[in-house]
Amino acid sequence: MKSSKAKPKKKQPAKAKSEVTIKIDGKEIKAKEGQNLVQVARENDIFIPSLCYYEHIDPPLGTCRVCMCEVNGKPAPACMQKVKDNMEVRVNTPEMEDTRKAIVEMMFAEGNHFCPACEKSGNCDLQHMGYEMGVSISRFPHLFKDRLIDFQPKRMIIEHNRCVKCHRCVEEVRTKDGKRVFSLCNRGNETVVGIDYEQEAKLTREEALAAMKLCPTGAILVRGQSMARPFGDRPFDKKSVQKEEAAKKSVVESTVKEATGKKVIATISLAGCFGCHMSMLDIDLGLIDLLEVVEFNKSPINDIKKFTRQCDIGLIEGGCCNSENVETLREFRKKCDILVAVGECSIWGGLPAMRNMIPLEECLEEAYLNSITTVPGEHIVPYHEDLPKILDKVYACNEIVKIDYFIPGCPPSPEHIWKAVKNLLWGEHYSILYSEFKYD
Repeated sequence: MKSSKAKPKKKQPAKAKSEVTIKIDGKEIKAKEGQNLVQVARENDIFIPSLCYYEHIDPPLGTCRVCMCEVNGKPAPACMQKVKDNMEVRVNTPEMEDTRKAIVEMMFAEGNHFCPACEKSGNCDLQHMGYEMGVSISRFPHLFKDRLIDFQPKRMIIEHNRCVKCHRCVEEVRTKDGKRVFSLCNRGNETVVGIDYEQEAKLTREEALAAMKLCPTGAILVRGQSMARPFGDRPFDKKSVQKEEAAKKSVVESTVKEATGKKVIATISLAGCFGCHMSMLDIDLGLIDLLEVVEFNKSPINDIKKFTRQCDIGLIEGGCCNSENVETLREFRKKCDILVAVGECSIWGGLPAMRNMIPLEECLEEAYLNSITTVPGEHIVPYHEDLPKILDKVYACNEIVKIDYFIPGCPPSPEHIWKAVKNLLWGEHYSILYSEFKYD
């Protein structure tokens, strides 16, 4: 009697994909039908940013939405689109550029991304997107959520403050027997990436390091492993995926040459480290030439303590952590026609704002009551009417007064600072080199 089982069908050879024509920003491009739009753009030297796209993950994750483009007249994530004949894509429109920039700004504001203190700085995909898009300040208020830092895993430290929930680790990090190490917990805004301690312990050191490199931010760290490199040697320090102008004029020379009339500059350092002022001085002997066209008033550079006249521009370093900072900042707003926030501390709080995640009372208790002292009986919180009152958190300067311009960096390069000042005082067009635009 013959078996009733049907014979298995032979696997049919895959049909060759036909070639189609699409348009990206008006440019006709030939591509294979069904190919991912992000990959097609990259092959044709068109930059579409993404934090979650991997060629080998299909279907794509589509979690970060940084790759938003206009596809056939409607906004859509490019990584979720497969090219079709006559598809029309618009990438570099003002609307799409602003949308992508807003998404990246939201990620910085929602997470506690203190770039200068992060192990992944200079090797961070999110930071890189900020550089590429020219993000100088977030239009959204920073939330400063007090999130868990998980020290329980055997080889890793999980920094939930930096996680952007891209799902890379959930999809890619597995043990040799195929079990997931990471998973998504909770729902909606409370979603976090959880780690299975038992499975994590099975990973080799090499597999743990691969997970750290896989993460687009500094959310996954391996104990005892440093990724720190000198500035200039890090992956995202010099090379941009976007085209930029090649030749630039000398900053100070062009300032002196094109200046009309002497301008008055004031500077001050609030809740910061004075690093931005040191960066200003890093033009070295160029400062002597600069003094031919500018005059400093109320500035630690010339040790003038009070305003003696109205100033054309004021440069503010540092945020506001006490009542004296607020009073000084408001005085600068009155005395300066243009007010510029210089550096991360003045723009959103910077490293001093690390205390914003902890109630002020706990900060004072830890600093004065629970700290070690060489003087017996000195466990008291200092108070005197002459001491400035500490604020409940460190405030960005634009939360206190109107700021006219922002120069990001920790600290910004001297070239960046003086190019911006030159533009504001004399209206000269300027362009910032990729290597000059940094958050750390």
